[in-house]
Amino acid sequence: MYTQSLFNYHRRNTSITKVGDCIIGGQHHIVLQSMGNTDTNDTLASAAQAHRIYQAGGEIVRFTTQGKKEAQNIAIIRQTLHDQYHCDVPLVADVHFNASVAETAAETAAKVRINPGNFVTPQGTSSHYTTAQEKKEEEMIATALHRVIEQCKNKHVALRIGVNHGSLSPRMMFKHGDTPMGLVMSCIEFLELCQNEDFHNIVLSVKASNVVIMVETVRLLVEEMNKREMFYPLHLGVTEAGDGEDGRVKSAVGIGSLLVDGIGDTIRVSLSESPENEIPVAKQIANYTQQLTGIQHIDETINKQFNPFVYHKRESIEIDGIGGNNAPIVISQTTNEKADLTLDNIKHLPRIQYAELTPTFIEKLKTHPTAIILYSKSQHPIGEMRACFHRLMNEGVNVPVIIERTYDLPYKDLQIVAAIELGALFIDGFGNGIILKSTQTTDEQCTELALSILQATRSRMSKVEYIACPSCGRTMFDLTTTLQQIKQATAHLKAIKIGVMGCIVNGPGEMADADYGYVGAGRGKISLYKKQQCIEKNIPEEQAVQKLIELLKKDGIQ
Repeated sequence: MYTQSLFNYHRRNTSITKVGDCIIGGQHHIVLQSMGNTDTNDTLASAAQAHRIYQAGGEIVRFTTQGKKEAQNIAIIRQTLHDQYHCDVPLVADVHFNASVAETAAETAAKVRINPGNFVTPQGTSSHYTTAQEKKEEEMIATALHRVIEQCKNKHVALRIGVNHGSLSPRMMFKHGDTPMGLVMSCIEFLELCQNEDFHNIVLSVKASNVVIMVETVRLLVEEMNKREMFYPLHLGVTEAGDGEDGRVKSAVGIGSLLVDGIGDTIRVSLSESPENEIPVAKQIANYTQQLTGIQHIDETINKQFNPFVYHKRESIEIDGIGGNNAPIVISQTTNEKADLTLDNIKHLPRIQYAELTPTFIEKLKTHPTAIILYSKSQHPIGEMRACFHRLMNEGVNVPVIIERTYDLPYKDLQIVAAIELGALFIDGFGNGIILKSTQTTDEQCTELALSILQATRSRMSKVEYIACPSCGRTMFDLTTTLQQIKQATAHLKAIKIGVMGCIVNGPGEMADADYGYVGAGRGKISLYKKQQCIEKNIPEEQAVQKLIELLKKDGIQ
């Protein structure tokens, strides 16, 4: 398995990577980071923003470096930070499309991020590659990466190999398709080249905006590294998570589901908000694992049919509209328009915890099937409830299971904790319903949050999903304002995905997961997409939101 235990918390032990004075990996604390959205050539604005991120608790700050000029300016930003703010937070250069920029960045930054998907010019397409084209591209990668590695060695600079679902290379698409394995092998290819050069000051990341794909891909990467006896630290994040509750819930589900399995050494929450807003959310997610150490050991057998690398919903029979092929239901304490049932409707159902799943009770479920309500009082409720589902599967019991969680938390904390705990279970395909309660939160808010968690795990689509990037120096328009305009115009719609992307790096790629896309094509210019097809190019920014609404209406979505 990709983790030491599905039921008990054990932190994955990794090698150590140094980013300036910051240590990532081993058994060190989870490092929090963010990315600036200023123009990297604007030294004063970039230094001020980096300082704000640092004051919020950020330990690493990344800036986009589109060219050598931006890469060189990282050194000036660093010096300005030191001189004006007495701040020495490590700075990372984010490089796309130009391997020579990575060489320059290694002279100025504490870490260089490269993207295997666009590190060199593709020699074929995602639908056709000859053997000669593959070989030539592999040679180009080896040559260019050698130069970057040499510079990183000379300057004691770390390297992040960062693969994104939205910018997977055509060669990997040709070999593996648009799959988690494609992302993983893209990462492994670069990692093996680094090992051949005896370079190990590395951090890895494989990211996606689809939370299920992100979690499956990271699990698969760890599994493939384990086979090769590789133990490098991992950077976790959900790309284009959006803003507000949706962005926080998606990030907590994706990052939190992996952290509870002991996976992850540094995290970034990608919100379409000011970068410093990301740090408190990241801190909440990281802090969750602190309660998991040294609690009671659970000894349960993993079901042989369970596959953590491919999503499969646990098979269950349907009882009174719950389970079977039905989407998970949401149950509220009192009647509200978005809940499916109230507690009064299900008060006859047995309510159990793991210790009560005895042979006698299991036999009763076999002879008299009924939906059950599962709860936990454990400090590690995910592990305990996972154990319950695996026991049911091992015993061949396929009754519907409603997961109940009760909290005493204000809403901003409830969003994170409930998203981690419930999200991790639904990511595994477990659960036919949710009962979510909090003494400090209204029943309506709990219902909304439960629906958001189900949407983040792709278990039930009940509203528009906005795949929105967090903005950076590459962004071609005011992303935060534009996202709010699009939300206001489309919030009444149901179960569609709209991508709002600042530039071409991940924009068109993430359109594969979005139904419609709004992508920055140039300063003040927007291109509109339907799936991966560009419908209209270079629309003036002031007309683009209305053009998107017209496109939706033309397709009968209004």
